[in-house]
Amino acid sequence: MIFTTLLIHEWKKGFRSQGFYKNLAVNILLGIFVIYLASVLLFVGLSLETILSKINDRLSPLDMYNGGLLYLMISGLLLRFFMQPLSSFDLLPYQILPIKRSAIINFLLVKPLLSVVNYFGLFVIIPFAYQSIMKYYGMEVSIRFVMCYILIIWFNSLTTNYLKRKFGGGFWSMVSLVIVLGGVLAMEYFEFYSLFNSSMQLFNYMVLSSLGLIIPMVAVLLSYGLNRWFFWQNYYPERFNIIQNKSRIYMNTLTFLNQFGSMGELIGVEIKLLFRHKRSRSLLSMSLVFLLYGLIFYTNDIYTTNHTILFFVALFETGLLMYTCGQWVISWDSSFFDGLMTTNISINTYIKANYTLLIGFNILCFLVTTPYFYFGHEITVMHLVAFLYNTGVNVFLLIILAIFNTRKIDLSRSSTMNYQGTSFKGFLIMIPMMTIPLVVIWLTSTFASYTVGLWVLGGLGITGLISHRYLIKQLVQIFNAKKYALADGFREREL
Repeated sequence: MIFTTLLIHEWKKGFRSQGFYKNLAVNILLGIFVIYLASVLLFVGLSLETILSKINDRLSPLDMYNGGLLYLMISGLLLRFFMQPLSSFDLLPYQILPIKRSAIINFLLVKPLLSVVNYFGLFVIIPFAYQSIMKYYGMEVSIRFVMCYILIIWFNSLTTNYLKRKFGGGFWSMVSLVIVLGGVLAMEYFEFYSLFNSSMQLFNYMVLSSLGLIIPMVAVLLSYGLNRWFFWQNYYPERFNIIQNKSRIYMNTLTFLNQFGSMGELIGVEIKLLFRHKRSRSLLSMSLVFLLYGLIFYTNDIYTTNHTILFFVALFETGLLMYTCGQWVISWDSSFFDGLMTTNISINTYIKANYTLLIGFNILCFLVTTPYFYFGHEITVMHLVAFLYNTGVNVFLLIILAIFNTRKIDLSRSSTMNYQGTSFKGFLIMIPMMTIPLVVIWLTSTFASYTVGLWVLGGLGITGLISHRYLIKQLVQIFNAKKYALADGFREREL
């Protein structure tokens, strides 16, 4: 069967890749994290009946779960829109083989459904079905309950693929989805319409009725058919050329940076690479959500007296884009690093361009988070000090990390489960970047006043800003010592 053959080829390609063994330490850490996550989900599944009973003792655990399932579906759809990559296929090796176009389309559609990540929720669903559903409703209902969950996962995955292919994964598509989700929550909050009751009735029927599974099955088939129809209408080379031309027109709008000379041109190139790389685009989209984390901590009385946690939030919020992208500012150039090193651009200009880009990220985050100043003078001061510390200290540490990161990044790779450019060095340098300022705040808050800690950290940030030229020269020396190792690492090809 051609589908099985293609699937085996994909599996072998992943394990035969040089990158799999080069990043073995990262893969081991990810494996440990996966085991930990599975254990946590299993514990949640075993405790879910008790948790739901405490939330509302008038409704059964099944009613409570099914009432919130539609919200989980919408949230899952939103998360998949940000994180789930569009399945791809390396067509070149198969062009001379007698493989039908329909077989390739079916493979592209079914491939995401086979991802192990989709089924992590079963660590919650199966224990809950065994403990609660089977105890009250019997084996048949518990099996339908698990099958209904799997069909919902398939529907969400296929629907996400269609929405991303039809409307793209850009900024406005993301904003539209957030508005839709916000509108649904607002209707429930202001009691215009109870999505909870509708969800409970719909999914109770699917699980309790012997014919209920027909509904999710039909939904999956419709979503699958919609994707196939889209492929039949658009799976032609000339359609992809149109998309590439649109992308090129968009990128040309950054030419205003050229007026700042070689450094401006380099910054423009880095921004283009940032938006062309699928993983960085996905991270930027998620950053909009992370910027709202302050609402959780600044409005909660539990945290308002804990200055260490509040400063951590301020440090994270004012440097979010820098932390997200900083360690890869040099790895983004890996595909043309050799050519870049032979151009008439000094290393000082190259390092300064990356430094200026990260500073620009911090300024943008600081401006976007200024509405948090509404929560009081204390939050305002913390944000200002965190901005100074990120800009005067952490930015240099991140550039050092980027210089020592010899992992190549392929800009054409997908965003999900993509760990290119990630190494144990990144985890090590993040420890002093985040813990040192928190330790300073904790010590001064315990033995003196947290204001002293703010003065110390703010002073370090101002010192870094004043001496930035000297520090950039030191970065240039480090880069010159590592550039051959960088070039050698970037030349290695992952098969």
